[in-house]
Amino acid sequence: MSAGNRRGKKKSIVGRICGVTGTMLIVAVIVLCSLLVFPEFFGFRMYNVISGSMEPEIRVGSLIYVQSTEPEGIEEKDIIAFFSSVEDGSIITHRVVKNSVVSGTFTTKGDANSSEDPTPVPYDNFIGKVVLTIPYLGEVLTIMTSFYGKIGAASLILLGAVLNLIGSRLKER
Repeated sequence: MSAGNRRGKKKSIVGRICGVTGTMLIVAVIVLCSLLVFPEFFGFRMYNVISGSMEPEIRVGSLIYVQSTEPEGIEEKDIIAFFSSVEDGSIITHRVVKNSVVSGTFTTKGDANSSEDPTPVPYDNFIGKVVLTIPYLGEVLTIMTSFYGKIGAASLILLGAVLNLIGSRLKER
C-alpha cells in the first residue's frame, strides 16, 4: 500500500469521525431544546426542582412536567404544583393529603417533611398536576435557558456544523 493511499484512508476515517461527532452535537442540542419547547404546545409547564421536600420521590435538580387540570379532579396522593402565594410567585411541589372541594383548598405535604403544610392551598394558587419527573435534567435545562446557556447551545451547533464541514472535505480528498 502506498503512502498516499494510507494518508487518504486516515483522512477518510478522520472525516467520518468529524462528521459523526458534528451530527451528534447538533442532535443533542436539538433534543435538549425540544424538551423545552414541544411540551408547551401540549399544555405542559416545566419546572426545575430546587428543594428536597419531595425526596426521594422527586430529587433536587429534577425536571417536572405539570399539566393544567381542574382542581376539583385532583385526588389524595396526587402531586401538584402551586404558588406559595400569588404575590410571592414561588412555586412549590407537594403531595395532596386532602382536596376540600367545598372550601376550594388543598391540604398538602412534602414527602420529606414530618408534618402537613401549615396553610391550606387555595385553588387560585393551583398550577397543575405533576405528570412526569426526569431526574437531573432540570439543572441542565435551567442552564440552557440562561444567557450563557443559549450562547453555549449556539456554539455547540456551530461546532457541529464546522465538524460536519471538515468531515465532508476530508472524505472528498
